[in-house]
Amino acid sequence: MLCPYCNSEKNKVVNSRSAAGGASIRRRRECLECGRRFTTRETVEDIPLRVIKKDGEREEFDRQKILKGMLKACEKRNVPYERLEEIVSNIEKSLYNEMSKEVPAKKIGDMILKRLRELDEVAYVRFASVYREFRDISEFSEEVRALLDK
Repeated sequence: MLCPYCNSEKNKVVNSRSAAGGASIRRRRECLECGRRFTTRETVEDIPLRVIKKDGEREEFDRQKILKGMLKACEKRNVPYERLEEIVSNIEKSLYNEMSKEVPAKKIGDMILKRLRELDEVAYVRFASVYREFRDISEFSEEVRALLDK
């Protein structure tokens, strides 16, 4: 860490404490060259997650986009909002834990479908019809039949 006053690399930490609710560490440092004190903050570096769409285009991961799609699928269903938030958080956490900087949209869609299938079958079919781009009623009925066979 360079001293902001004399650019020396020689300094010592005088005091450390948690800041921003534990999201960072605030450190008071003293330069061993000029004797002046300064403050630094240490935070975890976020790795931006990129989504590879069907057409090959890449965009930044957006948890609100997932939540919005799930809310639409669960419209007029007895599904608590908090449960959807929890599912989105679990998906997001799972993706970040894989330590990959890019993830195919298909993988995210499959993760959503899996969780919706367990949560509410009507919401699952609604989401699947948009996600899998059903072209006609036969594709729709195949999906329902697969649910019934389960």
